[in-house]
Amino acid sequence: MKKLLIPLLTIVVQTGCKTANTSNETPTATFKHDKAFSAAYKMINAEDLKKNLYVIAADGMEGRDTGSPGQKRAGEYIVSYYKNLGISHPKVLNSFFQKVPADFMKKRGGGNLPDSENILAFIEGSEKPEEIVVVSAHYDHVGTKNGVVYNGADDDGSGTVAVMEIAKAFQTAKKAGKGPKRSVLFLHVTGEEHGLFGSEYYSQNPVFPLANTVVDLNIDMIGRDDPANRGKQYVYVIGSEMLSSQLKVINEAANKRTNNLELNYKYDDLNDPEQLYYRSDHYNFAKHNIPVAFFFDGIHEDYHKPTDDPEKIDYPLLEKRTQLIFTTAWDIANRAERIVVDKK
Repeated sequence: MKKLLIPLLTIVVQTGCKTANTSNETPTATFKHDKAFSAAYKMINAEDLKKNLYVIAADGMEGRDTGSPGQKRAGEYIVSYYKNLGISHPKVLNSFFQKVPADFMKKRGGGNLPDSENILAFIEGSEKPEEIVVVSAHYDHVGTKNGVVYNGADDDGSGTVAVMEIAKAFQTAKKAGKGPKRSVLFLHVTGEEHGLFGSEYYSQNPVFPLANTVVDLNIDMIGRDDPANRGKQYVYVIGSEMLSSQLKVINEAANKRTNNLELNYKYDDLNDPEQLYYRSDHYNFAKHNIPVAFFFDGIHEDYHKPTDDPEKIDYPLLEKRTQLIFTTAWDIANRAERIVVDKK
């Protein structure tokens, strides 16, 4: 997650509402194919999350700084994972990569960062393919400093592998003939640590029209606990009712259906001193009036330190949080009507 370097004074979220169908559909009404959902849900497991995270957060990835050789190695691993699952990239792209130019980042304070890439994997919807559910995480971190590797296992290796597991779950359902009604974009963005560059670039150069983007479920640090919640089964949820009256309800119903974590809304406040609503990639969707939910574990003692290592991750809790986000995405992707944008 991007560090807050200076106080944010006044940040205005655009408040124009998109036209959207309203629905009285209950949050659990989209689980008609329980066997398909259950089989997909069970594909998300701590063992696979751990296996992938030990690769993504290995010393050989050199802290995955934006545009670095280590980040590119991590990106190739992510792409090979999707290829092995039989998941492809959006048809309008020639590959899984969307280039984020150095000049774009430099104009936004990115210094001398080299070109980098967002990674886009895609499962097309069976009934409403033009409507897009985005599940996002940044796969960059802060690199190597004074010869010491900052592995970023939680920030945001945990979110990266969670997106990969969620994709595997959806692909399992698709192979069983129960793929999502809406399309799902699995978006791994770059440049988050330097200024949310990858998600900003995507929002300005969307592969799919932003008007067709239903939601962004953003995952940034979900593998640890913070001092205030040590040992608890919880997750912070930020922004889920900022733009839509339905998204928070859907997520809470998904939580009750699954692991019944404690959903902590401490940071779900535009005036919170930490300003977390503005500090991860979901914000570049929210400012375009796309409903968002940001899943987060809090600021712990290894945040942005070289000690953020994979052996410190709580893998059973990472599994539960990933299952919650998958269940929320499943509901949104499969419900009859698109969730509304009805808040300012």
